[in-house]
Amino acid sequence: MAETTVVHLLRHGEVHNPAGVLYGRLPGYHLSETGQLMAETVAKAVGGRDIVKLYSSPLERALETAAPLADKLGLEIEQDVRLIEAGNLLEGRPAGPGLGLLRDWRNYRYFYNPLRPSWGEPYPAIVRRMKAVIDTARAAARGHETVLVSHQLPIWAIRCAAEGRRLWHDPRRRQCALASLTTLTFDGDRLVSIGYSEPAGSLETGPSVPGA
Repeated sequence: MAETTVVHLLRHGEVHNPAGVLYGRLPGYHLSETGQLMAETVAKAVGGRDIVKLYSSPLERALETAAPLADKLGLEIEQDVRLIEAGNLLEGRPAGPGLGLLRDWRNYRYFYNPLRPSWGEPYPAIVRRMKAVIDTARAAARGHETVLVSHQLPIWAIRCAAEGRRLWHDPRRRQCALASLTTLTFDGDRLVSIGYSEPAGSLETGPSVPGA
């Protein structure tokens, strides 16, 4: 009989970003006080589950989100670069919520092909690396549960691929809130369901900067 394995994709919590820049893969961006509380809330919500492996993007905000869960479960955080934020040529620029980057005409040259997208890492490449790390985690936790801490676009891209949706999309329509869980359930090697929850949803303070 096939075994049930559950993979939780956890988006990191709120980041301290007073300048409102698109930080992408830039170092030095840590969780805000609210973000830390989000991470603690998620740890309380899922800390009693049968989670045997914990992986994280190497960026500070992801590792800090994973830390309370690691303490709760007594697990080591295994860093995996395949969980990192999507590459973006606009890193470091003032962003703002929604499509704020479009307000600066100097950014227009990056938006000639939204289907790729032309401003950053191609969607199919994101899907390939996320699928690979999910397969790794699923094999290591077979018959149990595992948590992978990542970022909004990588999580949304692999969900779209798994659901057979087109990869190009309006970033404002992603269902992937801060500290949310996108849950993939496998029967053996077959994906049988995709779930979504927001354990820390009551702590959301407003729209987040894209590329987070």
